[in-house]
Amino acid sequence: MHWSFALLVAYVGYDGYLDRGLNGALWAIAFMLTCFACILLHELGHSFTAMHFGIGVRRILVMPIGGMAEFESIPRDPRQELLITLAGPAVNFAIAGLLWALESQLVPASSSTPANLREFGWLLKWTNVWFGCFNLTPAFPMDGGRIVRALLAYRLPYLRATFWAATIGKGVAVVGIGVAIYFHLWLLVALFIFILSVGEIEYRSVRNQERHAAEWAALSDRFQRVARGEIPPEPPLIRPN
Repeated sequence: MHWSFALLVAYVGYDGYLDRGLNGALWAIAFMLTCFACILLHELGHSFTAMHFGIGVRRILVMPIGGMAEFESIPRDPRQELLITLAGPAVNFAIAGLLWALESQLVPASSSTPANLREFGWLLKWTNVWFGCFNLTPAFPMDGGRIVRALLAYRLPYLRATFWAATIGKGVAVVGIGVAIYFHLWLLVALFIFILSVGEIEYRSVRNQERHAAEWAALSDRFQRVARGEIPPEPPLIRPN
């Protein structure tokens, strides 16, 4: 859990206090912690599916702008990446579905701060619907962007698929920043800026991996050809004294 998460708890508690006093502060903090528990379950959905395919998970980092599962590697198989990616939003939709089954016990909340368990459940239901849908936004490396990359990878080389997914993601993130600024949603602005930077970092990482793999393959091929006698070895480099 990132240290800045404590600042979010304080801010949410203060906002709830302004809305409904001390009782509102307690409900607001409880609701926020439950929402982040759902985010953690979302990331566990990714993680358990990745582990099913033999991919190690280093950690799950929870930040004020959301959560992030860090894998030891990203699968190059489009089918595996699709299943790992879809597992996260599927968890949120499953939680929303369970709460939908209790629809008769829930009541719409009059504000973003629940006043009782019935409002709490209603808000949590729609929050999970929002989590699931928002994560499917095609802003790489969000889940939607990874789905775009996986679908493109069926037709394009992996690096090219990553390039186009990252490019589409940048456009979506820029639009998202503009919309978030217009509505004064500063946490969402920070999220889209984070998406812009991380998407570019991941694209460059894939590009470097591809370049190193190509260089190693060329070097390995030359050694094999020299060993078979197809080409002479390079003469030693002689430096004048």
